[in-house]
Amino acid sequence: MENLIYLDNAATTYPKPQSVYDFMHEFYQKNGVNPGRSGYDMCMATEEIIYSTRKSLTRFFNGTNPNRLTFNYNASDSLNMIINGLVEKGDHVITSNLEHNSVLRPLYHKEHDGTIDVTYVPFDEKGYIDPDDVKKAFRKNTKLVILNHGSNVIGTVQSIAEIGKYCREAGILFAVDVSQTAGVIKVDVRAMNIDIVAFTGHKCLMGPTGIGGLYTGENIEIRPTRFGGTGVRSAQRFHLEEFPYRLECGTLNIVGVAGLLAGQKWINEKGLENIHKKEIELWDKFRKGLQMIDGVVIYCAEGIENRIPVLSFNIKGWDAGDVETILDVDYKIACRSGLQCAPLVHAQLGTDKIHGTVRLSPGPFNTEEHIDTAIEAVREIVSIKK
Repeated sequence: MENLIYLDNAATTYPKPQSVYDFMHEFYQKNGVNPGRSGYDMCMATEEIIYSTRKSLTRFFNGTNPNRLTFNYNASDSLNMIINGLVEKGDHVITSNLEHNSVLRPLYHKEHDGTIDVTYVPFDEKGYIDPDDVKKAFRKNTKLVILNHGSNVIGTVQSIAEIGKYCREAGILFAVDVSQTAGVIKVDVRAMNIDIVAFTGHKCLMGPTGIGGLYTGENIEIRPTRFGGTGVRSAQRFHLEEFPYRLECGTLNIVGVAGLLAGQKWINEKGLENIHKKEIELWDKFRKGLQMIDGVVIYCAEGIENRIPVLSFNIKGWDAGDVETILDVDYKIACRSGLQCAPLVHAQLGTDKIHGTVRLSPGPFNTEEHIDTAIEAVREIVSIKK
């Protein structure tokens, strides 16, 4: 849309780098065939792109085995695969109040069925989970700790390495949702003691929608929960046990994988630290601007350390949805209001009673002028007599 100021990058980054669009278009025109099923040149070229992307993302997460990097639809799909493929009747799972419904709903279903027990660890007044609170929640039957790295509502980044260390010492599996951080903050599965990473392509990894995946550490065998064609050993009655086939079936989203590879190249060229530095500077400019406006309430946003560029706020006396509508219609600013698919965050903040928050999230293609316009827009909305 012409003149649109897009500040909804926590939902999906937009626009993508032009190089991503170009590579996906060229790849799909030249090699849009089924990989791994035949031996002709186009098929082999497509398979090479897929394996190159496995290798690139494995390096990106500091993993060791590209075959343990598997593709599916998105992070929601990945998190469902983790929970349904690891947790068994009688197990205990630990998660937090910061989680997205991609974690909460699969757990709710298993709780409702009486299959498992779940502990939900709260966050503090600044938006952070105390690693010791996670450790205190350990039980003899704790099977899995599953947490997000960065909150999609308040932008806080958790002490994953310390939590992972506690899990490793206790022999508890540790899965991390890096939907909001992969591509803007370093994710190192070895340094952070992470057993399984769930990622999506359409956010900071700069890929398209409809592609995501898992990196699963060695000796962790997630049970397959779907079965089908793999292109190899077709006479075998049961789905293959080895990775990557174990967690993949049917034809992959090959153009999505190609987009991830192009996104990886763009991120590597720009530099992860440079991307984050620019985005957090824009976030901080917006935060400081809103703090100067009477009647604006900002949530868990005291400083730039250990966070991603996601800011939630409300205007006293206003419904968050009405503020979003005015920003869209009158100022052409795209953002998001409501509960952002993370209801427990809002329940703990108390914003669930006022229809959530307004969330603005700058990305790599936003400018200081965009932020200035957003600040002035909020100032003008505050001045409106309701």
